Amino acid sequence: MNNVLSIQSHVVFGHAGNSAAVFPMRRMGVNVWPLNTVQFSNHTQYGRWTGSAVDASELIRVIEGVGAIGVLSRCNAVLSGYLGAPEQAAAVVEIVRMVKAVNPKALYFCDPVMGAASGCIVEPGIQEYLVTTMPEISDAMTPNHIELQKLTGRTIETVEEAIEACREVIARGPKIVLVKHLIDRNSRADAFNMLAVTENQAWFAQRPLYPFARQPVGVGDLTSAVFLARTLLGDSVREALEHTLAAVNAVVKTTYEAGRYELEIVAAQDEIAHPTESFPALAMHVE
Repeated sequence: MNNVLSIQSHVVFGHAGNSAAVFPMRRMGVNVWPLNTVQFSNHTQYGRWTGSAVDASELIRVIEGVGAIGVLSRCNAVLSGYLGAPEQAAAVVEIVRMVKAVNPKALYFCDPVMGAASGCIVEPGIQEYLVTTMPEISDAMTPNHIELQKLTGRTIETVEEAIEACREVIARGPKIVLVKHLIDRNSRADAFNMLAVTENQAWFAQRPLYPFARQPVGVGDLTSAVFLARTLLGDSVREALEHTLAAVNAVVKTTYEAGRYELEIVAAQDEIAHPTESFPALAMHVE
């Protein structure tokens, strides 16, 4: 069985970070070792929360403990998401090095969470680390539209421009860039776009965009987790993208139909593992 070390936030109430990623990966048959970067009462887009970040040195000590019992080599992938302090970014780099030292085939998937105008709060200094350091050590990165612009320092308005930006990131290290939410000026207003790019492939796919009064949080964390799980389970880039889009659509659709704000991950769990709707990915060609 595949094992993922998932280094993300934890919220006691709701679904964000590890609280949105761990259960879906397990439901798909991938074992998860959660390492929480923060413990918050709830996600930050409520505008108020309690809790604190875990000391960066403690993160490393925990993984040293895993190594001390001789099982770190069983880790097939590291997934990092929300970080509570810049020092934690340095700790993630060290943890990835520790894992790859005992299992060179292990993958590192970096979800470069950099905050958003909608209320996701990220400490100063984290963005700089994600932009300057993480691409070089990542096997895959999963930015959203804004994060891809920050990674490349360019404005992106079309699928073609996004593919070029992804290839710019790929040139720095990652083999795959998954754009979890792409804003394309040529797409329908009611479409939610995703894009998966490698050095020589690019796949574009869409699902419905549901008209929430306020969009639920944790969709990106869920997306990265499902895509990583399907990759470990042997999917091609296209297959992983299509499964991810269908699974996430099922969760978001269930959430919308229930009139909820927090993701209905448990209610949609069967659809996460075996989606009944499909959204085919289209091959894109950019000269």
